[in-house]
Amino acid sequence: MTRTIVVPALAIFAAVFPVFGGAPGPDAPDDNAVVLVEGSGIKLTLKDVEEQRAAAMFQARTNYYQTERKAIEDLVEQSLLDQQAKKEGLTVPELLERHVNAVIAKDPSDEALRVYYEGVDTTEPFESVRGKIIDALRQRRIAKAKAAYMASHHAQNPLTILLEPPRAPISMKDVSVRGSEGAGVTLLEFADFECPYCQQIQPALSKIEAEFKGKVSFAYKDYPLPMHADAEKAAEASRCAGAQGKYWDYHDVLFASKQLDVPTLKTYASNLKLDTKAFDTCLDSGQMAGVVGTDNSEAQALGLQGTPTFFFQRPICQRQCYLRFA
Repeated sequence: MTRTIVVPALAIFAAVFPVFGGAPGPDAPDDNAVVLVEGSGIKLTLKDVEEQRAAAMFQARTNYYQTERKAIEDLVEQSLLDQQAKKEGLTVPELLERHVNAVIAKDPSDEALRVYYEGVDTTEPFESVRGKIIDALRQRRIAKAKAAYMASHHAQNPLTILLEPPRAPISMKDVSVRGSEGAGVTLLEFADFECPYCQQIQPALSKIEAEFKGKVSFAYKDYPLPMHADAEKAAEASRCAGAQGKYWDYHDVLFASKQLDVPTLKTYASNLKLDTKAFDTCLDSGQMAGVVGTDNSEAQALGLQGTPTFFFQRPICQRQCYLRFA
């Protein structure tokens, strides 16, 4: 499954830089030393579980974080509605009726409804489902109008949710990094060269690179999805180019060109003045398949559902370094 993430360059880092905290103080308790299992010759501490089942723990914490954040967002919304209703001397249902329900468009004509009906997978006659179609359209319009209404309140009354997302245990072995070594943040992307959403996001990443030069570095991990026939070989080809010191040049060519069949992959190597004999041997032999497979396995272990998926590295990094951005 693929998905797109729309990321305004300035908004990302305005939001991200403040959330990174420093290392715990010297007197902070060491929770990792807590013993969880003892007996029968076995002793397991929290640290053991964190280190040996790190990806599984990240998945569990991500699920909990998403549930907790949704609960917080619902409470924030309810609080804002309560405040505004009090200001206007209304109940919350009356407030929503005035500012949401009353502003949605009128129900479509029967002619328009019949167009919707043609797209519905049903054998029931139009007259039987007409009311259901109207109800579905009303609910959709109400949801959009409410979202717009709440967005206007957030714009006038900005607030920050301080709940920090879980950190991911991501290996940086065999990963090429572009940018300043002293950058405060590393933006790591799990992506697929054939994924259209990954291709669409590249201009935004280029904008981030230009606007935050010296403050951010970039890392890329391969997550070739099974529905993309050429993605695996394209990933291997980028690693073969990396073996000759041209990883990022080749990476950029792949996303710019979008042609990923093997003969074309070899043409790109020639255009970049690589040793084509060494490149072809590397690609044809599958020399880099294991490295790409390691990235792929890591993405699956982390529970990633699609591409692109981004993580940010904390400026002060201890054991688990990466915060997921989604």
